[in-house]
Amino acid sequence: MKLDFVKMHGAGNDFVLIDDRDERIPWQDHILMAALAARRTGVGCEGVILVQKSKRADFRMRFLNPDGAEVEMCGNGVRCVAVFAHAIGTAGRAMTVETMCGLLKAELTDHGARVWMPEPAKRRYDMKIAREKQPAFQGHFINTGVPHFVVPVPEVGQIDVDREGRFLRNHSAFAPEGANVNFVTFRPPNRLSMRTYERGVEAETGACGTGAVACAVVAVETAGFTLPVRIRTTAGYELVINGQWRNGICTDMTLTGPAKEVFRGSIDTDTLVLGDEME
Repeated sequence: MKLDFVKMHGAGNDFVLIDDRDERIPWQDHILMAALAARRTGVGCEGVILVQKSKRADFRMRFLNPDGAEVEMCGNGVRCVAVFAHAIGTAGRAMTVETMCGLLKAELTDHGARVWMPEPAKRRYDMKIAREKQPAFQGHFINTGVPHFVVPVPEVGQIDVDREGRFLRNHSAFAPEGANVNFVTFRPPNRLSMRTYERGVEAETGACGTGAVACAVVAVETAGFTLPVRIRTTAGYELVINGQWRNGICTDMTLTGPAKEVFRGSIDTDTLVLGDEME
């Protein structure tokens, strides 16, 4: 099968986007989707996004992690798919997107897109995660569409994100789903720097939209920050998190930032290196 695609990134978080309104893409083939996402033998990305028809919204966004598994949503992915969906004529500049975690509103901006995120939920603040022969990790759990563990640190540049993130992502405290892990440095009154270890990617990612929202909510609700919060991503881009401060909690959160097309092309699935070929 020949697949036409567009490669995009949202603040350094990169995706392969495919128009699947005719629903011919075998997205349930995890091995094939993982091969498409592979850095060295496929197109390479942190997520494959399909645009499909929807009876409830302008379109459905189906998001697949680099391992081929479908997950609830991706904040930067929604921003990229908003730009892509408008370009292929399936949505206007303001749109409704169907995802696994419900209907989301999005709109194009001058330099990217803004998305109204799922309501923050399942807060578990001031958690301690013990580890051998070292001080315990202290952080905050919150679900902003997908689960996140936010760990405040003095300086994110000094953290071994892959090692520490892998430990926390697989910890029993977050079983069975696991959690994305965000290391964040607070820079009052309203700026943060963050680095994220992302489940499914199983490595540090260039940016994480749902993680940025999680870090902003934690900063406002536990550290006295004020909205909007501006966040510097690993790739050096800025994401802006805004919303409402109501009854002591953050609500109606939005994620705004750049969404750029990198290149477009086509690939024959017969050329992809599948799992059994690598054994």
